[in-house]
Amino acid sequence: MEAVKPHGLKTDLYELTMAQVYLQKGKTDKAVFSLYVRKLPEERNFLVSGGVERLVNQLGEFKFSKEQLKFLKSLNLFKDWFLDWLEEFEFKGNIYAIPDGRIIFEEEPIVQVEADLPTAQILETFIINTVHLETVLNSKAGRIYASAKGKILVDFGYRRALGFEAGNIASKSALICGWNATSNVEAGYLYGLPLSGTMAHSYIMVFGEEEAFKEFYKTYPQRTIYLIDTYDVIKGAELTVKIAKEGYKPIGVRIDSGDIPTLVREVRKLLDQNGLSDVKIIVSGGVDEYKIHRWRELPIDGYGVGTKFVTSSDRPYLDMAYKLVEYGGKPTFKLSEGKKTYPFKKQVFRFYNPNGKMDYDFVTFYGQEAEGEPLIVEVVKDGKPIRDLGNWRQARERFLSDFEKLPERLKGIQKEHYEVQIDARLEPEGFI
Repeated sequence: MEAVKPHGLKTDLYELTMAQVYLQKGKTDKAVFSLYVRKLPEERNFLVSGGVERLVNQLGEFKFSKEQLKFLKSLNLFKDWFLDWLEEFEFKGNIYAIPDGRIIFEEEPIVQVEADLPTAQILETFIINTVHLETVLNSKAGRIYASAKGKILVDFGYRRALGFEAGNIASKSALICGWNATSNVEAGYLYGLPLSGTMAHSYIMVFGEEEAFKEFYKTYPQRTIYLIDTYDVIKGAELTVKIAKEGYKPIGVRIDSGDIPTLVREVRKLLDQNGLSDVKIIVSGGVDEYKIHRWRELPIDGYGVGTKFVTSSDRPYLDMAYKLVEYGGKPTFKLSEGKKTYPFKKQVFRFYNPNGKMDYDFVTFYGQEAEGEPLIVEVVKDGKPIRDLGNWRQARERFLSDFEKLPERLKGIQKEHYEVQIDARLEPEGFI
């Protein structure tokens, strides 16, 4: 069965069972929940925020239809008065967030929800799922962008994504994080993303290599890239040289398999020797930031990146938590080893060195003044969006601006540390 609207059932059962008890016992004071990543994984030197625009846009659809309430009633867990409360459910609180496309680090609140306790609690799963997926994919896309060092990047991952929605979000993430285009037609339609595509091996097999190349060029003379590895890469490159002299000159050739270092050197040499130095070499097939890093000195002009990007194969999840940090105006926190939390609503200030590069971040109380750049803004007030977060283009501008200020050591694939200072006044031990 396809997912349905409204979004009220996009939650875990215990959110609803807790909410019923909260209401039953009068626990309805204002609460603040904070969504953040506890610790950066070994495979990431930075994260890229995501999901906030989608969260804000979909929040108004977090309601319960009569059919959904009928289903909940059938569980024999919920009283009629609670189902009546759900029927009238509407978020009327405030949300503070780091907009999509910002480079962020551990312990920095991506989203903070301020509402009555039952309402804020019920939204937990909806918020985590929305923000987690986009932050995972943005962060992977940003890391690949860093490794490519300005070379062409095209998203080829739609067919291997974990569902069509995830594939569309991944394509958007790629463009947010500086990539050039996607092959995903639906994402192009939904978001206005630039599209790119070449040809498949099946197409070559149907026509035969030479006819396939020529017929494609006749139809798409301005954007033809020949796929030259169906039978023999070098022979495919030689055929490219031959038909280019006949007027079928492509803008590039693509290699999808084989000994990439050896093949791209030979193909580049062959093309250059025949006056085709402007024909680009695109490599695809199992590409990720690690391979791009290993191949950084090779004459490769661009990459088609698919499976390992859309699945974020080296780190498909983040240690993202949604924790109660304030209730009824009082601090709430955990002291568990490895899972300590800091109370109260917060702001993150970013400080830069004299060269304009990120120096460190400082997490403090929301509303405090500091000389650094504040990252968190109020995006929803009394249940209504109050800030235009833009679309992927504005998120891309934010990412590229932050990336320019990111220290070079954090752009590599080796683990490096960035300092995030926590205001000593937030230490939970001080509130015991």
